[in-house]
Amino acid sequence: MEKIKMTTPLVEMDGDEMTRILWKEIKEKLIEPFVELKTEYYDLGLPNRDATGDQVTHDAAAANKKYGVGVKCATITPNAARMTEYNLHEMWKSPNGTIRAALDGTVFRAPILVDGISPVVRTWKKPITIARHAYGDVYKAAEMRVEAGSKAELTVTSKYGGISKELIYDFECGGVLTGQYNKDSSIESFARSCFAYALSTHQDLWFSAKDTIAKKYDGTFRDTFQRIYDEEYRAQFEAAGLTYFYTLIDDAVARVIRSEGGFIWALKNYDGDVMSDMVSTAFGSLAMMTSVLVSPEGNFEYEAAHGTVTRHYYKYLKGEETSTNPIATIFAWSGALRKRGEKDGLPELQTFADRLEQASLDVIREGTMTGDLCLLWEKGEARKVTSAEFMDNIAEKLHAYYN
Repeated sequence: MEKIKMTTPLVEMDGDEMTRILWKEIKEKLIEPFVELKTEYYDLGLPNRDATGDQVTHDAAAANKKYGVGVKCATITPNAARMTEYNLHEMWKSPNGTIRAALDGTVFRAPILVDGISPVVRTWKKPITIARHAYGDVYKAAEMRVEAGSKAELTVTSKYGGISKELIYDFECGGVLTGQYNKDSSIESFARSCFAYALSTHQDLWFSAKDTIAKKYDGTFRDTFQRIYDEEYRAQFEAAGLTYFYTLIDDAVARVIRSEGGFIWALKNYDGDVMSDMVSTAFGSLAMMTSVLVSPEGNFEYEAAHGTVTRHYYKYLKGEETSTNPIATIFAWSGALRKRGEKDGLPELQTFADRLEQASLDVIREGTMTGDLCLLWEKGEARKVTSAEFMDNIAEKLHAYYN
């Protein structure tokens, strides 16, 4: 077949460990034989982030804003152990956090459903989409160790020179301290993105936080959502027969477990990180969840919602075969290619993205899958294959579609 041509490059952000290995195979086996792939490449692997002083992450974010569509591999956010393992100059911050701050968008994550794998929660019949605020909070926080006898205060200096202080704690022993923030403009963008996405997908919207404790911090989120809903979206929601409501996150967790799904659950940054893992695992596997960052300007960044699969990577380095699920990473590529096709008016590219997803799920539906899914399969005996064999099966189906 003649390869499908692209007119505008995708911003390609390579990553770390096992997902980096899968990334290369996905391109070579599932995309490049069919698409004349155009990308602007950025290596966000931890060694290159360290070598560039993390400038490469900022450059990738700027490129995503320039071209409008990016696709990102999973990356390491280093801790003390990684500092030693990679001999790092600095404990670099989360690249996801850096990119999300630059784009000021909302992350929408939804499970990939396959007939033959039922959710752990028996009542769930429809996907639950997590809308995760993608700016600030713990991901942009300052933190420090505190010595015994220290007095910690929150101090704000206004632009006119006035100073406001609030005591945090008098430390009778050593401890730790963190300071985090958010912006009205980002919270407003988050709210509007959630309301607009709910309308476009015709789903109810839930928002939850902890305003009973963080009365000013989480209360600002709650009040902003309500104000924007009342002023801009209430009439549209009512006309569409959709519901928006706010509740405490404690109550929301209980309601989610008892629900049948089929709604968007909007959460602050860290809450969304945790709950997306809970939802994806309960629906089947962390490797079976789509994730897209949507900015207010209409820029998109697609990624897998899971990490770098370190345990499998260490096996790979020993020469052992792995059965790592590449579905979420494949769907990151298909989502980015589809959106690039939409923006550039390339229906062939959009069709290819649809076929790539169809081929991936058809392989599973026929009983061939990676080890994580074999444990969940309900339709007879599953055939466990390696990551490479799984992608070979997908490639075979894709070639059959085009020949």
